[in-house]
Amino acid sequence: MESTELNWRLLAKRQWPLALSLAFIASLELITADFTNPWWQAPGVAVICAIAVLAPRRPFDATLALAAAITFTAIYLRFIGVPMHPHFFVSGASISVTGAAMATIAIVVREASRWYAVSGSALVVVAMVAAEFIGYPIVAPQEYYRYEYTPDVPGYLFGAVLMLVVAVGTGLYFRARDNERTSQLAASVAAAQNAERLALARELHDVVAHYVTAIVVHAQAGQMSRETAEQVLPTIEASGYEALTAMRRLVGTLRDGESSGPAASSSLVDDVRSLAAESGLPVRLSFDLQDAVPQELARSVLRLVQESLTNTQKHAAAVSSVDVSLSSRDGVLFLAVSDDGIASGVPVGGSGGYGIIGMRERAELLGGTFSAGRREPTGWTVRAELPIS
Repeated sequence: MESTELNWRLLAKRQWPLALSLAFIASLELITADFTNPWWQAPGVAVICAIAVLAPRRPFDATLALAAAITFTAIYLRFIGVPMHPHFFVSGASISVTGAAMATIAIVVREASRWYAVSGSALVVVAMVAAEFIGYPIVAPQEYYRYEYTPDVPGYLFGAVLMLVVAVGTGLYFRARDNERTSQLAASVAAAQNAERLALARELHDVVAHYVTAIVVHAQAGQMSRETAEQVLPTIEASGYEALTAMRRLVGTLRDGESSGPAASSSLVDDVRSLAAESGLPVRLSFDLQDAVPQELARSVLRLVQESLTNTQKHAAAVSSVDVSLSSRDGVLFLAVSDDGIASGVPVGGSGGYGIIGMRERAELLGGTFSAGRREPTGWTVRAELPIS
């Protein structure tokens, strides 16, 4: 069972402290041996330490391999009559082997499922106990020692339980950290996906709905007479073309990640004038821009103006004037769009109710403020204050 897809580079980055620690301890054990030939245990210890270092790739399989390696090493040393040195417990495991077993238990508890973690840890513990029983007859004869050897079994047992608790506790700690990190990552991904959905919804509402609303308004006007229909047909055609262009641009955004919607030109004033002319409304413009407006901010301002004019077309009747004011001072851009229309009973094409929400979200994402409401005696006003820098 492979619980993680660690490649070799990531494995080396994660496991090098353990590898260096086990290599240092094992080397020290070989150098300090003074009463027997320690090199007989070197191959088995090397294999056991290597399994512990590679354990994150296949944690449960590592416990199987480690248990087999510990048991085989104990049998091999028992067969040739050489004790493990220095034996950390009664007889069958050295400090390096014990460290490798603790590390492997911690890794399987951290990485594997509950059943695999319990069974894998139990296998390692059983192998360590078996190694003690297999190796004890080797160290018992007095000719290996200059003093009487009396194993402190209760003390060894207490130490073994303590080390098992430390290994399992370490694994559980890192497992909890991994789960927390996974939860945070999932929450971040969900938030990013939600932000993308909201951005897409705003683009659909602000761009496509604007042109579709213009098509519906002019189509209704064209139904009044043949002459009017001939006059508005070119406008309907142009609005349809713009809607298709906007949709293609939006699809390009989804495919390639490029900016969607009509980009702002070098002149925000000219862009706002173009929107006012396309709307067909009696728009009066007022500009007092004292600061240079960045392209991204200009694009958002165009969206706010576009949606405000679309709302006037959809929701207001008997509109005699629409005032669009754009000014800046002290690093803040001020936008105001006001009309004097009377609220119509049924909006053109119906209303999804997301226009004001989308404008407010757009302004808040830019760190600004937004407000919209009725004006006296009739009409509607939209205001936004956006920081320029």
